[in-house]
Amino acid sequence: MASSRGSKKPSVKSGVKSGVKAVPTSIEKSRPKTKAAGPKTATGKPATPEVRAKAEHDSVAQYQRRTEEGHRAAGREPTPAPLVSKGKRAERVPTRALPNVDVSIRNVPMLTEDEKLLHSPEAADGFTQTDPWRAMRVFSEVVEGFDALAHVTKGVSIFGSARTSPDDPQYAHAREVARLLAEQGFAIITGAGPGIMEAANRGAKDVGGQSIGCNIELPFEQGANPYVDTLVNFRYFFVRKTMFVKYSNAFIIFPGGFGTLDEVFEALTLIQCGKIYQFPVILFGRHYWAGLVRWLHSRVAGEGKISPTDLDLIMMTDDPREAAQVVIDAHAAQHPHPDV
Repeated sequence: MASSRGSKKPSVKSGVKSGVKAVPTSIEKSRPKTKAAGPKTATGKPATPEVRAKAEHDSVAQYQRRTEEGHRAAGREPTPAPLVSKGKRAERVPTRALPNVDVSIRNVPMLTEDEKLLHSPEAADGFTQTDPWRAMRVFSEVVEGFDALAHVTKGVSIFGSARTSPDDPQYAHAREVARLLAEQGFAIITGAGPGIMEAANRGAKDVGGQSIGCNIELPFEQGANPYVDTLVNFRYFFVRKTMFVKYSNAFIIFPGGFGTLDEVFEALTLIQCGKIYQFPVILFGRHYWAGLVRWLHSRVAGEGKISPTDLDLIMMTDDPREAAQVVIDAHAAQHPHPDV
């Protein structure tokens, strides 16, 4: 007979025998799980107004820091240069304060013209602060850009990080690409800043080519790099972007951030929609761009959001001569559009 020493009877608690998994009640089923406690940012933080406001503030500050780093890496101190806005610099103070938002972290040193354009005018604003007046300003800026760059018959826009230092291999590659293209009569167009932009302007100037900078008004004032010969200052990002496309026969994209990515997809969208044609988009630096291209292939094209052949609009290389030759060949193959 088996001994009962040390054995215990199964305990009964709330009518459920031990060892039997309790069935959750309808109330328990309806309880939300702690992991699904609201939307998150890409880094996993709660997507609250406070978090977004701080991210906006920090983003501007870090963008300024990277730009200043680019100037210092080239051996000079950033020199503030007033651009095109006139009058008193205003601080941004939200007209409708959000609850639980620290207003102080939403202030930036000045309102840019882009930001003024995107805000609805107040009833008490004078005419020069209204949208019809700004529309005339936009038009005047377009005319100014067209006038300043009318002499450019073939050009190449080169984009990349402002933070890239002169001892970075990509700086040397950008300078070499620009030099090769300038020797073939191409104007080199950049955003006029330090880093990759400076390298490209410098490469053009090395051989006496056209070195053009399209500067933009920012919440912090930034000076152009010293290798720009033709400098055009813009208030509005979209006007500036129009100049990049209008006066370029190709985009060469070096490693960079959001602004660089913006130019990549701007060009690809215009080509895809038939707005521009015979326009090479060259991603320089295979290792940097490989992950993005893999995602476009596996996810975006894989789900039918773009055609697989759309990826043939992108060229990747690590060779300055190869990049320059693609631009030269594409320009040689161009023919007038029948409707132009």
